[in-house]
Amino acid sequence: MSYLGPAPVGDAGREWLWERLYPRNVRGYPASASGVRSTIEPMSADERREELKVLLQEARGCTRCPQLASTRATVVFGAGNADADLMFVGEAPGANEDKQGLPFVGSAGKLLEKLLGEIGLARADVFIANVLKCRPPGNRDPHPTEIEACQDYLWRQIDLIQPLVLCTLGNFSTKLLRGDPTGITRLHGSAEVRVIGPRAVRLYPIYHPAAALYTPSMLDTLRADFARIPGLLAQPAPDQPEPVPEVEPEVVQVAAAEPEVEESVREADQLGLF
Repeated sequence: MSYLGPAPVGDAGREWLWERLYPRNVRGYPASASGVRSTIEPMSADERREELKVLLQEARGCTRCPQLASTRATVVFGAGNADADLMFVGEAPGANEDKQGLPFVGSAGKLLEKLLGEIGLARADVFIANVLKCRPPGNRDPHPTEIEACQDYLWRQIDLIQPLVLCTLGNFSTKLLRGDPTGITRLHGSAEVRVIGPRAVRLYPIYHPAAALYTPSMLDTLRADFARIPGLLAQPAPDQPEPVPEVEPEVVQVAAAEPEVEESVREADQLGLF
């Protein structure tokens, strides 16, 4: 599947984009855009696509990071097979990604596709996202406050896609998803089962493809780490944690003579609709 080239306009353009972001060969699992499972029945492919549309639209309107919201050209939500067993998480969009609205479309993306081809996979087989959905100005490193503000979108993507293996590309995504400051140099090529949000996945840190572009000798290390991915995919799916039971909210009786409190209760009731 190609992610490049001119897009149609209007309704045809929107459908063109959805077909490229989320192919229809998905099996689906019960989850909502909020990351909370709603039923025990699997979702259809169309339902999964609708959930991703809702989450994407939310991300497109995000202003949690005022500087990024004011300087971005577009929100780079992620792209690929929404039913992928293998998911990659990078750092943040670059200039090319910011222009096209798709992750890993530059030189690092081409190398990623080449490495996937060497293990019998294509870009259309995986899902690719980033820790940040907006490009930091000048391609600077993400700020801790930006990572914290954006991480909920990533947790919800992981919960919707439900990958078996999640490859973190480089330091930022590795540290975020492990919740640990240990760097990629020590961790690359070693898989471990981790609970990410509500999901247990086999987390597999590897170097960012850009590292091999800057340091050609790193390519052999990257190839060796990629060569282990098929074996990881062949392993049984990790056991999932027990779901956290929903807690009924406590009903607070509010006296009618306190209009300011009543107004806050009405607002809480409206929030409960979502």
